[in-house]
Amino acid sequence: MPAWPGGPCPRCGEDMPANLVHCQTCRELLNDDLEHDTVEIPAFHPLKELAVRIDAFPIGFFFQCPDCRRELRVHKKYLGKQVSCNFCQSSLQLPPETSKTVSQGFYTQCPHCKEELRIATKYLGSVAACKHCQGHIQLLEKPADPVDS
Repeated sequence: MPAWPGGPCPRCGEDMPANLVHCQTCRELLNDDLEHDTVEIPAFHPLKELAVRIDAFPIGFFFQCPDCRRELRVHKKYLGKQVSCNFCQSSLQLPPETSKTVSQGFYTQCPHCKEELRIATKYLGSVAACKHCQGHIQLLEKPADPVDS
């Protein structure tokens, strides 16, 4: 069976390039050796919807003041710096990196509903659902390093 050599469409007259099966304008079958019913259109089967899982990273952490033992909410930009307690004004040095033993937990924003979530550090690296919207979240310590291309 020879391929379509190119030229005007027999139905609409538009010039079509070589090796086409149907006219790009009117969808006329261009090769006389083919029949319209030789190609079966497959049945449509909808796929099961997948739950969207979005990465969430800590915005800040919760630490205990060594002097007054009250809980301090500290933004991650202050890690590795000297800060003072809001309650007793004693100063404390935060670790440069958070560890699951130093931090009591962290807070982040749900990427689905934008509500703030308080999460225990033991859940870092796991998949969870937002308590407000039930959106699926993967809790990561920090974004992955960009891959050099």
